[in-house]
Amino acid sequence: MMAPLLEVGIALTAIALAGALASRIGLSVIPAYIVVGVLVGPNPPTELFGVSLTLVAYGEFVEVVAELGVVFLLFFLGLEFSVGQLLADRERVLTIGAVDAVINGGLGLALGFLFGYSVIETLFLAGIVYISSSAVITKSLIDTGWVANPESRPILGTLVFEDIAIAVYLAVLAAVALGSGTPVEAAIDVGRAFAVLGVLGAVAWYGPSLVTRLFSTDSDELFVLRVIGVTTLIAGVALATGLSEAVAAFFVGMAFSETDLTDRIESVVGPAKDLFAAVFFFVIGVQTDVTLFAGVAGLLAVAVLVTTAGKLASGTLSGQVYGLSRTRSIRVGLGMVPRGEFSLVIAALATTVGTGALAAEIPAFAVGYVLVMSTLGTILIQESAWITDRVGT
Repeated sequence: MMAPLLEVGIALTAIALAGALASRIGLSVIPAYIVVGVLVGPNPPTELFGVSLTLVAYGEFVEVVAELGVVFLLFFLGLEFSVGQLLADRERVLTIGAVDAVINGGLGLALGFLFGYSVIETLFLAGIVYISSSAVITKSLIDTGWVANPESRPILGTLVFEDIAIAVYLAVLAAVALGSGTPVEAAIDVGRAFAVLGVLGAVAWYGPSLVTRLFSTDSDELFVLRVIGVTTLIAGVALATGLSEAVAAFFVGMAFSETDLTDRIESVVGPAKDLFAAVFFFVIGVQTDVTLFAGVAGLLAVAVLVTTAGKLASGTLSGQVYGLSRTRSIRVGLGMVPRGEFSLVIAALATTVGTGALAAEIPAFAVGYVLVMSTLGTILIQESAWITDRVGT
């Protein structure tokens, strides 16, 4: 059995090499991190020319660091998005969120029934294909500089709507699928989650001066420890109450966005975010068993085509709601294509149910779908200028 420290060293070195290769050939690092995770992880392919490739297992430490990647990607996203802006955009956020849910959730339901799944299996499938990846999209927005562009507003608004909607969806789905609670208990879980969200929103809106006083220190070391410690603690509390840790981290970031600490956070905490995020994408690959894809190849192919078109359509409509040009509206659609962490969370819940297609087929589909859509989505964002030059005006 390989020592955990050695596994972590191999993982970080593999990530560094994959990132360097991707940068050298001009591609996004995200697919590179995922692919190298597949290569050195415990699932096939396990050897190459007789040399073992099984170098990194999916341990608890790696899992926690990967989860921190999601937390801090969304935290940094919140830094770019103030509470006042969110409230000012609330009607448009509700509109574009509803458009996104109807189109993409509806396509998921249609796929489920088309391929003969039961109602509960179809609900799982719909959730997997509906929700975009906050982590992948945030990383792409930051890397490409889109976060400062007008199209970032409908993208961020849709992500906030989706992240809140998925908290309700997961609570209800768990109660129905696992039989672990009555509708009343599910409603209590949802209410508890929104109470936490309300507290975070109030702090973000009313507490910038308090946040500034609590985190002001001349020591960069103490500053980093305070920001990472408090953000992780709040994300953990939110997760324990049934709320997405990503949503909680987003609101914590918004609390800091109203202070004069943002530049310092980006400077001294940013490198930690980059490390955590890289491990998150690597772990997607580590968890991927490519041999399972053959059994869901038909569903996977149809879903990729249909749901990519769905996000392009809903995103383009969302850009128009915000009064953007045709070119920028198309870029909103391109930006919403990636799927990631939440689809995998839904797949994990399906595995817990463990009956019928939920035992292996739908989880296998989810992993393959995330791998394809996260790769395709980052490429579409990266090549958006080429695409819009040909279809936009």
